[in-house]
Amino acid sequence: MNTMVSPNAPIEFYNRYSGEREIESIYGEGFLRWAYGNPLGRLTVSLAVKRLWFSRWYGWRMDRPSSQSKVAPFISEYGLDSEEFAEPVERFKTFNEFFYRKLKGHARPVDPDPQGAVFPADGRHLAIADIDRAETFYIKGQRFDLQAFVGDSALAQKYAGGSMLISRLCPVDYHRFHFPVAGLAGEARELPGSLRSVSPLALRRRLSILWENRRVLTEVESEAFGPVLVLEIGATCVGGIHQTYAPGMVTKGMEKGYFSFGGSCVTTIFPKGAIRFDADLLEFGAQGLEVYARMGERCGILGD
Repeated sequence: MNTMVSPNAPIEFYNRYSGEREIESIYGEGFLRWAYGNPLGRLTVSLAVKRLWFSRWYGWRMDRPSSQSKVAPFISEYGLDSEEFAEPVERFKTFNEFFYRKLKGHARPVDPDPQGAVFPADGRHLAIADIDRAETFYIKGQRFDLQAFVGDSALAQKYAGGSMLISRLCPVDYHRFHFPVAGLAGEARELPGSLRSVSPLALRRRLSILWENRRVLTEVESEAFGPVLVLEIGATCVGGIHQTYAPGMVTKGMEKGYFSFGGSCVTTIFPKGAIRFDADLLEFGAQGLEVYARMGERCGILGD
């Protein structure tokens, strides 16, 4: 993917582990392309799919005992490593139990450098070094509205000119999210909204989905980076954004919560000059290209 990418182009990303650019295998690709690339599909999204009842209904389906039959085929089709799972596959009684599974403690080691921040989730990560000056968000020409995103003009001013990491989770990913930094975590605050897809297939056409969707915002006061904002964003078929932490002191890599079924993303915002993202994130982020990496790995270090 580059700055002149077509909205209908395949989703390309850089894989940190293979060192190669790869094409994403999209769960429900046919529906997504119809829903966001076809006029009738976009009307359907507007009338039904973005509505909360649709995602709650689909989440209810994934909580039914009959959904258990989807687990083994899903693991096989997408090549998931069940050896990482904290529980044996046969113990998942529904697809949702499998979807928000926990992993063994050693499966996601956390970078120990106190001056480093880590990815808050497994997924494809888009780094924006300066929110105010960025010209590329998945496709050239789209501007990010920080005030609308955080829902507060004073908070937006506090993070003006800051750096942002958008961590996009696909249905095939581990769906628990974690704190990217250590510090004093405040209360989680919900910002209401609709539930559209956060796939680039949708965001290339309408970046405002990021601040129109339901969001949950938490501010963490960290010793190294100062205040850091963490926002979970709901999406189509996400039955819920669940917080498992208690406000207070948290450690880097500590579990913050989990998503019920569906694609989703976590966004981390640092104040101006607080972080220097790793070189691969800066290189590919400048091209509007995501980088695949896992929770706990370093994404950047304290800014100069």
